[in-house]
Amino acid sequence: MASFIPRKGPNGRRVWQAHIRRRGYPAQVRTFDTKTAAQEWAAGIEHEISRGTFISRADTESTTLAALLDRYEREITPQKRGAAGERSHIRMIRQDCLARCCIPAITGKTLTQYRDRRLESVSASTLNREINILSHVFTVAARDWHIHLPWGNPVRMLRRPRVDDRRERRLTGDEEPRLLDAARRGQGDHIHEIIVLALETAMRRGEIAAMRWEHVDRKARVLLIPETRTGAPRRVPLSSRALAVLDSLPRRMDGRVWSVRAESMTRSFERAVSRARQDYEDECVKVLRKPDEDLLRDLRFHDLRHEATSRLFAKGLNPMEVAAITGHKTLQMLKRYTHLRAEDLAGQLG
Repeated sequence: MASFIPRKGPNGRRVWQAHIRRRGYPAQVRTFDTKTAAQEWAAGIEHEISRGTFISRADTESTTLAALLDRYEREITPQKRGAAGERSHIRMIRQDCLARCCIPAITGKTLTQYRDRRLESVSASTLNREINILSHVFTVAARDWHIHLPWGNPVRMLRRPRVDDRRERRLTGDEEPRLLDAARRGQGDHIHEIIVLALETAMRRGEIAAMRWEHVDRKARVLLIPETRTGAPRRVPLSSRALAVLDSLPRRMDGRVWSVRAESMTRSFERAVSRARQDYEDECVKVLRKPDEDLLRDLRFHDLRHEATSRLFAKGLNPMEVAAITGHKTLQMLKRYTHLRAEDLAGQLG
């Protein structure tokens, strides 16, 4: 039988503490504002014990999402290749008031409110990455840490925002020479060489940043990428232009090809684009010409992969050959990175 003990609560008001003790089960104690609420809770727990369906909620009720995130970041995140990016997302989740909620309070409704708050400051794709992390946190908590989730994985009750992140941005006109000219003036960051290599190989930013000299086979004109996003290694053929870039670089003592990390490459690229745009606007002022609003605008480092993939098709390579270079696993994904221009195809029609 449950016992109910009056206690002095905050501000001196009376509260009721419910105690349930059954042989073979851990003692259950919880405090309520009224005796009626305590009796209802105790009746529910005793009913579950009688049916053999009782699961202790003590850990769940005292654990916040922030505590789960801390443990997840400490035990699970380091095992992932994208650990640095995941830590950044976890840091943003932890700053939201959702992280202060205890597990039973995290429902489809609270997650919907979180979704709506975040969409005011981040893109749908960024939010979906955060939701993926939350979903895995709850899955690991239930499966590996044996923390009872009263609603199951609450992320399943959330409607995710629709993401349309397809891009068709390619280098047009004289954007490439302007960009490369501005990149040459970088402050020792080799962004000029990095841009050329990206255009010649269609490699991802992270793959370029991770390059090591022992993976470059100069004789076979091939670069080995031992770890890729898809998990399978691949060998990338090197054009004469790509080899010339590598031959121009100094050899580092640590075996890495580049002295900069992936995030620094993005910042250097953005600075080069900004310099190129400013040079273009300055030229327009001198010749009294109105600048093209689209030239060197909305250009991202990842667009170089789109550009390089499209160029491989323009050279006459078939989809299987292109996929072997770019590492795409499906033709559908390869199609997303291929944007052939009608004017390029017209010349092939005769």
